[in-house]
Amino acid sequence: MLEQRINKLKKTIVENTALVEKMIEKSIRGLLEKNGESLNNVYEMERAANQYEIEIEDRCINIIAQFQPLAKDLRTIMTILKMGNDLERMGDHAVNLSQHAEYIIERPIIKPFIDLPKMANITITMVKNSISSFIDENINIAEDVLRTDDTVDDLRDKIVRELIVIMTENQGKTEISIHLIEIARNLERIADLATNIAEDTIYIVKGKNIKHSGGKSLS
Repeated sequence: MLEQRINKLKKTIVENTALVEKMIEKSIRGLLEKNGESLNNVYEMERAANQYEIEIEDRCINIIAQFQPLAKDLRTIMTILKMGNDLERMGDHAVNLSQHAEYIIERPIIKPFIDLPKMANITITMVKNSISSFIDENINIAEDVLRTDDTVDDLRDKIVRELIVIMTENQGKTEISIHLIEIARNLERIADLATNIAEDTIYIVKGKNIKHSGGKSLS
């Protein structure tokens, strides 16, 4: 019975992740295609994302109270509880992406979108893989997510540097540059949350907490 309840929780986490991925995708698509409707869809989806967190929290607490799980089962349930919060925060960042994009799409672009779409695609893949690593208890996928976080950080830094140069050379482009920087920062924060999930997966499988180890690997 406990195993069945945990499996249902995992299914809900997968559904929640799919929703959050769609929110991020719509935010970036709205930016790239100057599509206000796509951005508005993100706001509409936020309520469902928030509801998922509430549902997951209630179910986790009920399972703990009913079954008093121990060891790995307890770690798994506590991790799912935290994942619900992490996914809700990703949804919040997706909303932030849409808000900044709304400002940008009403104005001429100041540079071609090259690194930003790349950063978004990598971030979405990290989110997808972090949940896959948890569901399949796959350490290799989890460690790959940890390593990929460095790539996202590098892209964020590159984007910020380029936009600082643009602002320095043309003060009239300062405000739109700041909005673009905020989009890069929100994507980086989503990637960090995906990294948290990958670290939690390693903790579940190995019983080893690597959050403060300073490394990206179990070795």
